[in-house]
Amino acid sequence: MSRPRPAFVPRAVLALFATLTTLLVALPTDAQQNYPARPIRIVVPFAPGGGNDIAARFVAQMFNESFGQSGVVDNRPGAGSTIGTAITAQANPDGYTILVSHNAMAINPSLYDKLPYDTLRDFAQIALIAETTNVLVVHPSVGVKSVKELLTTLRAKKGVFNYASTGAGGTSHLAAEYFKQLTKTDMVHVPYKGTGPALSDLVGGSTQFMIAAAPGTLGFIKGGRLVPLATTGVKRWAQLPDLPTLSEAGVPGYQFDTWYGAHAPAKTSRDIVARLNAEINKALQVPALRAKLTEAGLDPLGGSAEEFTRFMRSETERMRKIIQASGAKAE
Repeated sequence: MSRPRPAFVPRAVLALFATLTTLLVALPTDAQQNYPARPIRIVVPFAPGGGNDIAARFVAQMFNESFGQSGVVDNRPGAGSTIGTAITAQANPDGYTILVSHNAMAINPSLYDKLPYDTLRDFAQIALIAETTNVLVVHPSVGVKSVKELLTTLRAKKGVFNYASTGAGGTSHLAAEYFKQLTKTDMVHVPYKGTGPALSDLVGGSTQFMIAAAPGTLGFIKGGRLVPLATTGVKRWAQLPDLPTLSEAGVPGYQFDTWYGAHAPAKTSRDIVARLNAEINKALQVPALRAKLTEAGLDPLGGSAEEFTRFMRSETERMRKIIQASGAKAE
């Protein structure tokens, strides 16, 4: 019994098949080489205004100047930033949707019992953009002029003083709880729905102190309505150079800045992430763009995507320990 002869395939068909295969293989590479070919959506998981918007608009301007494409800032506030963050995690990982967020990325995994995304698994970290220090400020009626005097007062009157925050689990709340942990002091937490009302009541004397983002406190400090005792960074803040850091002022090891970074959906091409990282770092060296950040009270950062990934892992673990010790829960 003879074997059936294979069907004859014309050379023209084979050539067409080979061409189509080559084109299909080349498509992802061509798409990456031509990136970006349209406007890029920049999701900000907070309401307009504040450091996140400043950092996002910096990135938007970078897109325009480096890529010739516009960056469209899309504010998606709500649920402690989790709504906008989830939108980005679920977006097409093609480089046309990125997220600009802050410490909430490291805080929320421990603050919420359940999230619609995994911070470390569902995102590719692009770059740290900037940071701003926080300032420990007290109402003048407290009558202290230094961190040492404040600690003496707090230890003499345990549980008597109130401190304001922007809400349970927010950076100002956790910064104060970290202060409590390291100094073994006891104060009453009074949460507010945002920086504005928290500072307003502090200035009015309803609360006694707060650890608040530096840019928002500067006007009250200069006006003599709040007394600054220390900043929370590793180094002194350029706009208040005579003010010591908390670590210098008697709380060794204390550090709690507010940082802002860019993130992409996890499966975004490494080439696209690398290009975004390179362009952000390049933009951070442009004097005019750096000036816009520093004028708003933000210190430019930068660095590699790998460094940001390592930072996210260590910061998420650090926040877990602080939240666990404080007992903080999402509002």
